[in-house]
Amino acid sequence: MIPRSLSRAVRWLYSLALYGLSPLIWQRIWREHLPGESRRQRLGCLPFPVDGGATLWLHCASVGEVMAARPLIEALTEQCPGHRLVVTTMTATGAERVRSLLGSLAVKHPSRDLQHCFIPLDFPGAARRFVANLRPALAIFFETELWPNLLHACARYGVPVAVVNGRLSPRAFERYRRVRPLLRESLGHVAWLGAKSAADAERFIQLGMAPARTTVVGSLKYDISHDHSVHEESERLRTCLGQRPIWVAGSTHPDEEEQLLDAHRRLRLQRPKALLILVPRHPQRFDQVAELCREHDMTMARRSRGEWPNAGTAVYLADTMGELATLYAVADIAFVGGSLVPVGGHNLLEPAALGVPVITGPHLTNFSDVASVLRDAGALLDIDDAVSLASTLDRLFAEPGECRRLAEAGRNVVEANRGALEFTLQCLTGLLQTGSATASG
Repeated sequence: MIPRSLSRAVRWLYSLALYGLSPLIWQRIWREHLPGESRRQRLGCLPFPVDGGATLWLHCASVGEVMAARPLIEALTEQCPGHRLVVTTMTATGAERVRSLLGSLAVKHPSRDLQHCFIPLDFPGAARRFVANLRPALAIFFETELWPNLLHACARYGVPVAVVNGRLSPRAFERYRRVRPLLRESLGHVAWLGAKSAADAERFIQLGMAPARTTVVGSLKYDISHDHSVHEESERLRTCLGQRPIWVAGSTHPDEEEQLLDAHRRLRLQRPKALLILVPRHPQRFDQVAELCREHDMTMARRSRGEWPNAGTAVYLADTMGELATLYAVADIAFVGGSLVPVGGHNLLEPAALGVPVITGPHLTNFSDVASVLRDAGALLDIDDAVSLASTLDRLFAEPGECRRLAEAGRNVVEANRGALEFTLQCLTGLLQTGSATASG
């Protein structure tokens, strides 16, 4: 156990470094903003009143984490009717996704108090102010969101902390090892950690998480579900697009779109009617990607402008938010982005759960465990570059039976691995009960 004086010194040095970097941090935060939202939220000021009643606080960093946490958010809304639910995000895109999700949940549960705000920067004062103002009955951090001063503030105010869907890639683990004393102190404030895999659990334990408070529960990503509206809208879109080869590239990144457009050019030499639905990861890049399509001489329709692909359109640019699941369901084949460039990949299970064959590039650091399961089940196709992607797409379009086999295999993987959500909810309920008993005592 680290002496309290050393823990305090390590966190003091961390906070000092944050203050030193604050101009750069504020420059980034200035961009991660939504109109009408006060930037004072980054200093721990709540944009809504907290006038009594118990609160559950769930933090997700960005869009990917929000989407992975969606089953948990829906379940907490259903099963904890006596609690206000507050979801925080770091990014503006994550905030937009949470707003959309909470808005749809509010229609189903009009009496529920569902709120979003931005997480404060991890300065000591901002962290204390946020936790003191919110006073949650339970703080839930999703995946790898371990902010030392926020965790310390939770301990100071007696707020139990859970880390759910705990994930720590080898690359992230190596980074955290350099500041192990800081992480050890932070993890000492975590009452329970639900790890995605045994390997993730072991990495957290090596950083200082107590084995007795660590459980391998599997990935919440497998508990993915979609509203009927997703299927209804996808069927409508597919009918309008007609009978032509359609593939979607979801959550794409810079230097990746060029390769995807090259692959699509090669594919159209064999299949001139093929349509690529291109879904960039970040909305601030929509115009840039549109210009890239023009540079590659790709006829294009932009969804945000109500433009509709005709028979000669090569690319349908999905420059909108919150529609990725619907667009995956429209396509015959899905390529999941962030994998042709060293980003680490994105959620392979979203198209698999919809019964769409999945293709990925080689960079899968963030989803190596999921990729292994899909690969072992024969439900994932790996490509290395634009040439192999084009040839794989052409082969799949020529073999509808193989597409059906891949689709069924992917769907079966998702169904077989469900269950992490139920176990996670049981553990969170136990923490709530323990916290309530402690508060009453």
